[in-house]
Amino acid sequence: MTTATFYKDTVTLTGRSLRHIMRSPDTIITTAVTPVALMLMFVYVFGGAIDTGSTSYLNYMLPGILLITIASGIGYTSYRLFMDLQGGIFQRFQSMPIARSSALWAHVLTSLFASLISLIAVVGIGLVMGFRTGTSALGWLTVAGILMIFTLALTWVAVIAGLTAKTVDGAGAFAYPLIFLPFLSSAFVPTDTMPAPVRWFAENQPVTAIVDTLRDIFAQRPVGGDIWIALAWCVGLLVLAFFTATAVYRRKIR
Repeated sequence: MTTATFYKDTVTLTGRSLRHIMRSPDTIITTAVTPVALMLMFVYVFGGAIDTGSTSYLNYMLPGILLITIASGIGYTSYRLFMDLQGGIFQRFQSMPIARSSALWAHVLTSLFASLISLIAVVGIGLVMGFRTGTSALGWLTVAGILMIFTLALTWVAVIAGLTAKTVDGAGAFAYPLIFLPFLSSAFVPTDTMPAPVRWFAENQPVTAIVDTLRDIFAQRPVGGDIWIALAWCVGLLVLAFFTATAVYRRKIR
């Protein structure tokens, strides 16, 4: 298959996946409901008890909510992939003159689109609640770029889960630890308030580096080395998950 054929097939199959989402918009709505509920609870119930200095608590915790939004959405990616496998659609694609990897990329691109819509919705609600930032257009583009790389990395992890799951519940259950990972980071409270072992873990896991980078960009502060640590985590996870998912997919359709 030529590169042109791969692109054409991927666009066609991505359109198919997007139509499924448009017919069931509840998946995107559900993805946004959990982070929005957490944002409301933390800001209006716990926010007054957490000292974040001169930064409003909403501004402090929104980056972590954005990561939870992404983690909530990728569970549907593995679910949709699992259902396609169980429904035999991949086997039918193999009997057609299309690029085999295009079916996989269609799910990945659909995940990126769905996550982008959910992220825009959460940021919009954050603005209504009082989130403010003076960052430039370049700052917003940097934030969007980091979030999309993070989404892409987790999406390929979701692909692995969807390809290897034995049940529908198992296809989406892998996302739960990822949703709770921000709670063991600097996303909601400063790490210096944590017990030493928890603090060490929080300060050396990927979510903290990503959250701190986004927070500094929104606050127009120098990001320092955090952005390189965040990118290293995202790109490293992306490369590892991509090659693992590709190998699993090849064995699956062989």
